[in-house]
Amino acid sequence: PSYLFLNVLCLLFPSFLQVLSDPQKRAIYDQYGEEGLNEIPPSGFGNGPNGANGFNSRNAEDIFAEFFGSSPFGFGGGPTGVGRSSSRFQSESVATATNGMRQAQETEILTIDVKPGWKKGTKITFPDKGNEQPNQQPADLIFMIDEKPHNVYKRDGNDLMIHHRVTMAEALGGTTASIDTLDGRTLSVPVTDIVSPGYELVVAREGMPIAKEPGNRGDLIIKFEVKFPTKLTMEQRAGLKCFLGG
Repeated sequence: PSYLFLNVLCLLFPSFLQVLSDPQKRAIYDQYGEEGLNEIPPSGFGNGPNGANGFNSRNAEDIFAEFFGSSPFGFGGGPTGVGRSSSRFQSESVATATNGMRQAQETEILTIDVKPGWKKGTKITFPDKGNEQPNQQPADLIFMIDEKPHNVYKRDGNDLMIHHRVTMAEALGGTTASIDTLDGRTLSVPVTDIVSPGYELVVAREGMPIAKEPGNRGDLIIKFEVKFPTKLTMEQRAGLKCFLGG
């Protein structure tokens, strides 16, 4: 098969016969290619490490592959170093580009210890835990406290307000108001005054904890509403007039 391959080369490219038969020309072609055969090689040629004349032996498949890209006969010999370098450089370039665009995601659990009495608008700052940009200092992560409305209590600064309804008899004759607190206790508040519409009763130190004053609290303000009867009998009306002196 080698003779057939060489005959094909000589028929297609007669000049190859001179190149293959002349060691010096073949060495020039091996180092400088086809253009080197038409030019004078640079000084120093012929003293390479591969022989006295700088000959770099290659088989017929290498020569054929340079012109046709590959050998159809399946002879020995591998790809040239240029092809490997190009492939390796491309791989490294892609890897560099990939690394440059890759974004690492980190997960960190942050715990906020909410202090008793914190008000709406209180800020909690975690330094350097916010968004990060290349070549910039990481931003701070800031949380802001908000308050969810309660269905019974309303906050006013450090004080708590609650509405409590009493009957007309309780408003006039006195009563004890039973108040369920936010921390699960039940307050029994005696009401001795006559309760008129808009009457307020203050219970000291039963409001919200004061964050800047540990152990201290605001006040609980009870706003009373008097429930009037929707109808009275004639006897009840007469009794009220007599009782109230009307």
